[in-house]
Amino acid sequence: MRTLKTPLTGYRLSYPLEKTASLEDMLFLDIETTGFSAASSSLYLIGCIYYEAGEFHLIQWFAADSRDEPELLHAFFKFAAGHHLLIHFNGNTFDLPYLEKKCGQYGLAYSFDTFDGIDLYRRIAPFQDLLNLPDCKQRSLEEAVGLHRDDPFQGGELIRVYQNYVKEPTDIAYHALMQHNADDMRGMLALLPFLAYSDLTRGTLKVKKAQANYYKAADGRLHQELLLKCRLTAPLPLPISCHAQGCYLSAEASEASLRVPIYEGEMKYFYSNYQDYYYLPAEDTALHKSVASFVDKAHREKAHAYNCYTRKTSSYLPQWDILFKPFFKRNYEDKELFFELTEELKSDRNAFSIYTNHIMQMLFQNRK
Repeated sequence: MRTLKTPLTGYRLSYPLEKTASLEDMLFLDIETTGFSAASSSLYLIGCIYYEAGEFHLIQWFAADSRDEPELLHAFFKFAAGHHLLIHFNGNTFDLPYLEKKCGQYGLAYSFDTFDGIDLYRRIAPFQDLLNLPDCKQRSLEEAVGLHRDDPFQGGELIRVYQNYVKEPTDIAYHALMQHNADDMRGMLALLPFLAYSDLTRGTLKVKKAQANYYKAADGRLHQELLLKCRLTAPLPLPISCHAQGCYLSAEASEASLRVPIYEGEMKYFYSNYQDYYYLPAEDTALHKSVASFVDKAHREKAHAYNCYTRKTSSYLPQWDILFKPFFKRNYEDKELFFELTEELKSDRNAFSIYTNHIMQMLFQNRK
């Protein structure tokens, strides 16, 4: 087995990963094998990036042939024991299960049960269509952020290179194998800014500006909307825009803008304890029995869930769960929920931050 350590001098994170854990606790991981099945292929290279003494470093363990596999596994897991957070690209599907199965083959009691993890692929893949990416392969993502490799090989092409190396070791083959893995590892660092998209759903956004605007719709009529502007926790590598339920998001770099329709008109507040109310048909409203009992019986009737409401004309904002109370509806059967845009709320920036994160959850509910 051969071990190579390379300092990544001067490298600085382009995403605030230290908010997740200390840099010293993190370990980036990528493996190279001769196939997908641990039972019928060989593990020939494990690469890791770690942080030590104020700098990132790359360490690689290389197997001269399959007899080195147990030593390779021992070396990796001994080193990994000093870390708690594994970061990888599609490692949940391939790298981690492969390594555990290899340990099982050799009777080694190693596992990843005590590690936390970030699978970059799983964090990024839900946003592929939003980012207009042809696929979510690591190289495609690297090219999207302007990273171009000198390494000419795809992973599968290196299987033959390694098989030839086992038969006849050469420095050219060795360096090609090591370079590909090193580029995979460095590429992983370059993909960290893509984590900023999944951050949009984590409830951490703060509104810096909220204002009501009028705009002219396609029908030529003026409509009112709420404009929310916020600073993102980390800059986005690529701009995005999307819309749903009448809300529009545009985000670029560290800024995001949300446009939310304001509904002006009459809404209804429905009382849940309708058994305690009478409905007054002439007034089209419900009154509590303690008051309505004084109304002539000819002008009142027992309230039901569908008509136990009071009406109010005001300005309203949509919500997709009961975030703010009281909540209003147009009609009893409607699924759409609203809350009143009160004068008090208009000056409550914290409430707008809560609302902004609520909208983000709605926009990205299927992209977590």
